[in-house]
Amino acid sequence: MKWFIAPLLALVCTTAAPVIPLDRGLIAGEVTREDDDPADDASTTAFQTEENSLEMPPVGTHRLRILDLRVLELILVTTERPEGRPEAWDFVGADRKLLLPEPGRFRVTANGTRRGVKAVGFKRRVLYAPLLRRDLRIGNALYLELDGPVPEGAAVVVENPDGTLWKPATRFEASAGALRLSPVIHVNQVGYVPAFPKTAMVGYYLGSLGELDLSALRVFRLVEAGTGRVAFEGALAARRDHGFPYAVAPYQRVLEADFSGFRTPGEFRLVVPGLGASYPFWVHDGVAAAFARTYALGLYHQRCGAENALPFTRFVHAPCHTAPAEVPTMAFRQVQRELTGETRNARENPRHTAPPLRDVSSCLYPFIRSGRVDVAGGHHDAGDYSKYTINSARLIHDLVFAADAFPGAGDLDNLGLPESGDGKSDLLQIARWETDFLVKMQDADGGFFFLVYPRDRAYENNVLPDKGDPQVVFPKTTAVTAAAVAALAQAASSPRFQAQFPAAAARYLERARRGWEFLEQARAKYGSDGSYQKITHYGDTFLHDDELAWAATELYLATGDRRFHDRLLAQFDPADPRTRRWSWVRLFDAYGCAIRSYAFAAQTGRITRDRLDPAHLAKCRREILACGAEQAERAASCAYGTSFPFETKRVRSAGWYFPAEPAFDLAVAEQIEPRPAFRAAILGNLAYEAGTNPCNMTFLTGLGWRREREVVHQYALNDRRVLPPSGIPIGSIQGGFMDLEPYKRELGQLTFPPDGDSDNPYPFYDRWGDSFNVTTEFVAAIQSRGLAFTAHLMAQTPLKNQPWRAAPATLVGIPHRVTAGRRFTVALQVEGLDPKPARVVWEVAGQEPTIGLTCSVTAGPAHHQWIEAEAQWPDGRRAFAVQEFEVSSPDPQPQAHSPRPIESRAR
Repeated sequence: MKWFIAPLLALVCTTAAPVIPLDRGLIAGEVTREDDDPADDASTTAFQTEENSLEMPPVGTHRLRILDLRVLELILVTTERPEGRPEAWDFVGADRKLLLPEPGRFRVTANGTRRGVKAVGFKRRVLYAPLLRRDLRIGNALYLELDGPVPEGAAVVVENPDGTLWKPATRFEASAGALRLSPVIHVNQVGYVPAFPKTAMVGYYLGSLGELDLSALRVFRLVEAGTGRVAFEGALAARRDHGFPYAVAPYQRVLEADFSGFRTPGEFRLVVPGLGASYPFWVHDGVAAAFARTYALGLYHQRCGAENALPFTRFVHAPCHTAPAEVPTMAFRQVQRELTGETRNARENPRHTAPPLRDVSSCLYPFIRSGRVDVAGGHHDAGDYSKYTINSARLIHDLVFAADAFPGAGDLDNLGLPESGDGKSDLLQIARWETDFLVKMQDADGGFFFLVYPRDRAYENNVLPDKGDPQVVFPKTTAVTAAAVAALAQAASSPRFQAQFPAAAARYLERARRGWEFLEQARAKYGSDGSYQKITHYGDTFLHDDELAWAATELYLATGDRRFHDRLLAQFDPADPRTRRWSWVRLFDAYGCAIRSYAFAAQTGRITRDRLDPAHLAKCRREILACGAEQAERAASCAYGTSFPFETKRVRSAGWYFPAEPAFDLAVAEQIEPRPAFRAAILGNLAYEAGTNPCNMTFLTGLGWRREREVVHQYALNDRRVLPPSGIPIGSIQGGFMDLEPYKRELGQLTFPPDGDSDNPYPFYDRWGDSFNVTTEFVAAIQSRGLAFTAHLMAQTPLKNQPWRAAPATLVGIPHRVTAGRRFTVALQVEGLDPKPARVVWEVAGQEPTIGLTCSVTAGPAHHQWIEAEAQWPDGRRAFAVQEFEVSSPDPQPQAHSPRPIESRAR
């Protein structure tokens, strides 16, 4: 209940509230507003610091950060020598033991007064390691624990008198200002809905010195971002982590700042006296809409068979993969190689009694159609451009279920998509984009093709989607056929879908029936287990048992035919632990879809309650509530509020962890029983993804102050921009770095303390580096779950009825003639919208991205250049502008030479 109770020490400000002096500097380097006083409004440009939060620090970058008044952090970005050792600050010996400099080798002064150093600590982790070319940047941090605090506001300088640790010209100096940007304070960088619970976390890892000791801290404050005026004060509380099996338990000194009782709209920073202040964030009714619209934009970016275009995005491409795919024969050698590799381990499962599907001729269900088939449409499945039938089915389930079961979610018609504002549900229109593709994947015998894939290689990793490869479809299997049957039947029987798309709904049900006939014939011919053939791991967890249970569930709810119901009850018990992955992951894959659909069938108007089996219904509802309770307990036991499983902690593992998945489970459970713990865990998972994590990273692209650039996404690898397309979720807890071709095993070996240390490893939530890592790669069904639960939240705010589709935007300030080396300032104009409250991201050819209302541009050498702006308002509305221009030589008699081409992707 604490999430719904204001802290006892909370004080809402009055007109006499104190003002904390603002620090001076620039958030975005060269990005500023020269004409406005920071106190004029609470816009994000009034947030001031010395750093550009989107910049990737180059090698040689050094910085002093005052973590608290007793602990200093010295940061140095290095790379490696040819012999494989860091070029500087190489304090880790060959035996992985630290060889740290003695405290006496540092001289620390505060306002010119000497401060002694009691202890020295160190940590090291790769900061940046892109995939396409070697560019290794290592983040090194030295920690100095002082023998007494420096005064608040003091100018602090750290020197190395003997000159062996850094050159005399290198200066480590900083101000201990009350509003200095603090890496110790972790907030949802997007913001908080006024009426919802609101928490932030405080904590920091000091490497070999362990965790920052925060035991003396008692209070936190919210201050207005533009003025520094105190708006709220509350008490800090301990927030310890539970479940990691290490001798030195991590995250035992984390504190929680709960300001749920504060509901005043505005832009704020969270201040902890002695530590500094957080990034700015909004308290605004539009915050839930900001997340929902970003997830919807991400799904728009994944659309296949269509263009991505202005004014809906700046990440544009022409219609992609519109050519028919080929039906492979044994002459397609690459297809046979892929099938052989993916099915090699089929015999390891004793239930896999069918012949391994090692090539086209081994398929139990030969292709009926031949030549070429139209399979345009749908969504690219993940970071690649392939399309997996089973994940298509999951995406449809998530969005149709949300539109039917989450009150108000199905009414949203304002997510900023091309179809927004047409009077039909945006969630269902996205789902229909997928269902229309799914019916194209059905062969003439009723079975469904496994996936759409490049014909001649595994991944189209060096092209944009509109330049994509020729494609093929893979053979049919019973698992994907059953999943497709279920998804089509679910869409067909949704009352809301039927009302908005009656002809499509009827067609989908007819296709679902044909698919079931295929499954019945396969079962009759080969038996239940004998009819199943594995291709990839998708759909292989329970063979096809879960997909068949889901298909029977949806067909019963769509037709009322008791034969489907009898089959369901005979083959599926929701309470059986064998229906859970690893015996503990509830609602996994198609079993989860079947349970949700049955549990909410009467509530969503698909069938009357008297036609449901009471015992089966009760088991489904209990399983949903049990899943919600477990996800809530995991979140409450995590220092940073996300539902990272105890079971995963115990095996010291991580990967493919997305907070949207437990948040979706919690939102479903909340519809059965609205427990405060469920709502707190939903928002805890949302906040973790948006910055309330020890890395202060946002793990949903296009949001927040600190953003990852090296994501597993083929468009992002091949376009000209630094930042990836918005709306792409990134796995937010990872086990470590991948072995990448430009670096081999260097990335993991450079980490200190080692990730694999048995007693005191580098802690999991801190394991981040901007590097290509497939254990953080999403699938589109993660996006659909993220959209589903954030649409659920948005529908509970006044923004649910806010009209929105898109607004044209233009860039102003680009001179008529641009010469190389000329400096000018560009601003954004948006039709019908004031850009002042927006966070505007700027990308310019050859420059680091920045955030600010204007962008200062220095024209590069004479050639074609470009500027792009992406503005995001507190409610998630976005506007995009792109301008191409030519740069001419300043020499009136330009020398004859070829202009330097723009790199395909600025770094």
